[in-house]
Amino acid sequence: MAQTTETGPTEDEMADSDDDDFSGGAPLMERPPSPHLAALGEKARDYARSARSENTRRAYEADWRHFAAWLRRQGLDPLPPDPQTVGLYLAACMQESPGRPALSVSSLERRLSGICWRYRQLGAPLDTSDRHISTVLAGIRRAHARPPAQKEAIFADELLAMMATLEMDLRGIRDRAILAIGFAGGLRRSEIVGLDCGPDQTEDGAGWVEIISGADISSASKNDGGALLQISGKTGWREVEIGRGSRPETCPVALLETWMRLGRISHGPLFRPIARKNGGVSPERLTDKHVARLVQKTALAAGIRGDLTEGERRLAFSGHSLRAGLASSAQIEEAHVQKHLGHASAEMTRRYQRKRDRFKVNLTKAAGL
Repeated sequence: MAQTTETGPTEDEMADSDDDDFSGGAPLMERPPSPHLAALGEKARDYARSARSENTRRAYEADWRHFAAWLRRQGLDPLPPDPQTVGLYLAACMQESPGRPALSVSSLERRLSGICWRYRQLGAPLDTSDRHISTVLAGIRRAHARPPAQKEAIFADELLAMMATLEMDLRGIRDRAILAIGFAGGLRRSEIVGLDCGPDQTEDGAGWVEIISGADISSASKNDGGALLQISGKTGWREVEIGRGSRPETCPVALLETWMRLGRISHGPLFRPIARKNGGVSPERLTDKHVARLVQKTALAAGIRGDLTEGERRLAFSGHSLRAGLASSAQIEEAHVQKHLGHASAEMTRRYQRKRDRFKVNLTKAAGL
């Protein structure tokens, strides 16, 4: 049983409320639907599939395959859904064996969400409130739950060291821009690669960027301008402002402008693959896995957290390290950081802050001790 990695969906994506299958109920009429209704049905299915990210769907499909394989080994059928069988499966997932570590509680909960998702698609919802599931899951949480593992935050000086390990060719310029924009924008890796050069340019875009010069800003608030990002994230649309830095070689906006100019990027996906043979820029979009690999590779090359083994360092860093680095570095009011990151609550923002002024509110002294 493979250990689930962080690339799977987060708790926000586990919600069981939206059904990805748009099968509807009983037919409204016996005769075949008109071409217009058939087209609407296909469009509705497309919207339903878009309710979850591609990463979430892939993870849920893998969860169901694992569960179905376990059922086959036990000689059991997947239908109808049996809460007692699911409870036994959850217990089996927590058993360690050589080469198969037990799942973490969060990974187990995600796997249960994937099973529920598939059963809803099959038109046979699974009752997770049944005692055979809820009691087993409560016992697993009590026995095995641990604080969530957090990726290492990357701070500004460490980011500069990482960028210095990259070549000054087109690929290196692109990757510098990715690291700088990801850090300064506090972006998720899917948000970085989901950017387009402008609005309504691609079907799979998750936002766009607009470069604003100082001349475009009113004289009452004169400054150097920057990059304005419109991001479609998990909590809806948000606007992210990235101001210019003090030096062109480290300024996120200047690096982005250089990449767009040299890569001849003026329409469509902002960050794209580069062919190894001829160095040409592809019209396709980079995947979010590139961001994770880039952060890991450059963090290793820069010697960050040299007290850890190489294997531990690979696990310590991911695309989220950029986001956590900004949240931990920004010395401004917490509400501004929360808005910038697009968090629904201040508590979520605090989870990202690896270094903050703890014990500033001292209830012990306030109580008179």
